[in-house]
Amino acid sequence: MTPPLLYNRKEYIGYFRKKPFIWTLTLVLGVSLYFGLPSLFKTSYQAPLPAAAIKSVTETAQAPAVIHLPTPKPQKAIYMTSCVAGTPSFRGELVKLIEETELNSIIIDIKDYTGTLSFNPKSEKLKEFVSTKCMAPDMKEFVEKLHEKGVYVIGRITVFQDPFLAKRRSDLAVKKASDGSIWKDYKGISFTDPGSKEVWEHTALISEEAYAIGFDELNFDYIRFPSDGPTTDIAFPWSKNRVKSDVLEEFFKYLSERLRPLGIIISADVFGMTTTNTDDLNIGQVLEKVAPYFDYVSPMVYPSHYPPDFNGWTNPNAHPYDIVKFSMDSAVKRFLATTTVVALAGIEPIASTTPPLYPKKAWHVEKLRPWLQDFDYGGNYDIAEVRAQITAVYDAGLTSWMLWAPSNRYTKEALLPE
Repeated sequence: MTPPLLYNRKEYIGYFRKKPFIWTLTLVLGVSLYFGLPSLFKTSYQAPLPAAAIKSVTETAQAPAVIHLPTPKPQKAIYMTSCVAGTPSFRGELVKLIEETELNSIIIDIKDYTGTLSFNPKSEKLKEFVSTKCMAPDMKEFVEKLHEKGVYVIGRITVFQDPFLAKRRSDLAVKKASDGSIWKDYKGISFTDPGSKEVWEHTALISEEAYAIGFDELNFDYIRFPSDGPTTDIAFPWSKNRVKSDVLEEFFKYLSERLRPLGIIISADVFGMTTTNTDDLNIGQVLEKVAPYFDYVSPMVYPSHYPPDFNGWTNPNAHPYDIVKFSMDSAVKRFLATTTVVALAGIEPIASTTPPLYPKKAWHVEKLRPWLQDFDYGGNYDIAEVRAQITAVYDAGLTSWMLWAPSNRYTKEALLPE
């Protein structure tokens, strides 16, 4: 029944008093419209999220997933220090250099010779290790910008050269045999013992954190026992008197089994003479004990780092092409070989020759990616010297290389244009 048109307030109220059902229905509908009709069907009232929480939820929902670029082939990289990574103007110059030349990759210190980190990790265990001097608070965003430009990003981690950890955990440090104090090299830098599994765990945790913010590859340097110091007065509380190359091989195996299943690409820096020597150079590095556990191996074939009269060259620094070619030819030969004179863990010799031969897998030579010299040490390195090393890499049958300049100033003219 449709109510009559009532214009008088008293008549309107009187009408509804005579029709209690219509009064009740009108009241309910009015309340519902005021508070929101859906509230009739809710069993409980839920307060709206505060503005900050709404923003947080929105940001989380819209946060892009971290991406990782595939390794470029061939790969051509330059090195960047922690301090430069934290200096937008300087790092911008290096990014521009990559954009304008044949370069396609960059390797950035995320843990350098100080033992401190250049990025902010999430793990509480690592907070105290963040550098107070050289770091990039926007490292994640910087990596993202490099990715947008198609630049492959490698994070460099110095491992056992670590004065920061050695000072905080002296029980993990390499010691003086004479008095048990912390051992230091001639530069005053201390090391952790390569046999310490706590150091291994520390290294792996840094690696996982760096990968989580976007680094495409992790590169491990100073994966060796210390040198260049008073080595006659040295003791290793964890490695003790074990064979150095065996200790390092266990560490390499640990890294490989911990990180590679996560999809992390890992690489190792080794002394240049590991390509030509079959002993461990008294630092534990043997090429055949490194290669199986890493995706890439980077011999540091800097001509200035070879001793006088190496292979008959009075001054190796005067022969940049020859040093690199000779060294990488040897590395290629050893990679392709299916036997070696180096004793490998758990493998029995297959021949009674002197020295005995051990079987090994042949590795693809693309795993070899040498470090080349672009700095003046013992000589002048300019366009001809840098380009000669690059040419030597190609002549050895390889395609990838990385340039090292501690100053982060590179010889642009030695690089081909984009």
